[in-house]
Amino acid sequence: MSDLYSGTDLFGEFDRLQRQMASLFGGLPSSIRAGRSGAFPQVNIGTTDDSIEIVAFAPGVKAAELDVSIDKGLLTISGERKPARPDASGDTGDDPTGSDARTYAQERFAGAFRRVIELPQNADPDKVEARYTNGCLSITVGKREVSKPRAITIQ
Repeated sequence: MSDLYSGTDLFGEFDRLQRQMASLFGGLPSSIRAGRSGAFPQVNIGTTDDSIEIVAFAPGVKAAELDVSIDKGLLTISGERKPARPDASGDTGDDPTGSDARTYAQERFAGAFRRVIELPQNADPDKVEARYTNGCLSITVGKREVSKPRAITIQ
């Protein structure tokens, strides 16, 4: 036993190795479906028997500033979120310190964005609806009739 255990904390070494690997590969997705860290807008994607449901969270963006398109099985959501700036009265509602405040940290994304989502093969590009309510863009993409589940009668 003394030959295998040299006095080092084996679990401590595994923890150190795990931290090093996490810092080395921290920016890479853990799987093909994993999104980029900090991607905007963040999305939830689900499915029903009849449709693919996508919800994109885009607070601070007006519906007129959003573009949704579908081409060759790719759904694209693009637009621009303006930076929070004081209005003529010096009050944005976002900045309680007034218009002469200097920013030293900013976590809210501002600028142009584009998010591309690969749709499954059974998505029907002719059956797409989009609604924008309270900062949430809800997109419903219908499925092709041939791909919908159906019961088979056994004879």
